[in-house]
Amino acid sequence: MGRQTWGKTAGALALAAAVATVSGCGSSDGESDAKPAAKAKTVSVEDATTTFQAAVTKFDADGGCLEQESGTCWEQMQALMKPARDLRKAMNAEKSVGADFWTDAYALMDTMEDGIAVGEDQGVPVADTEMAAKMSNRDDVFGSAHDLSDWLDEHPIK
Repeated sequence: MGRQTWGKTAGALALAAAVATVSGCGSSDGESDAKPAAKAKTVSVEDATTTFQAAVTKFDADGGCLEQESGTCWEQMQALMKPARDLRKAMNAEKSVGADFWTDAYALMDTMEDGIAVGEDQGVPVADTEMAAKMSNRDDVFGSAHDLSDWLDEHPIK
């Protein structure tokens, strides 16, 4: 008889646990009370421009990328890409001008993205030829960053 009572009690407890789990009771991790994360606010084009141009200026003030070996300038490349990506987000959110206004800036950013997509700093090519120059991604990132900074000076948004 004890076995039947124990079986009924265990069955009732298992059922209660199943109901509590399905209904969300018994969770102490607070997931059910969590609110969705707020969408990050996009900075203004002016602020993003200032931040991007400050990164380019810092790159230049620090001496740029002086080492020729591959892998020696990857951190500098990444340091320019973050503010460039933030700038792109700000440009996408800017409603005072049409999308055509940003065409040249987007092209420069796309070139930077192509250069960083390689996944590493390829260094400076040994041969001084056009083909060798295309084997490095430094111009894509660093050269386009400087061109973009100049473009931003020539096309201010107020």
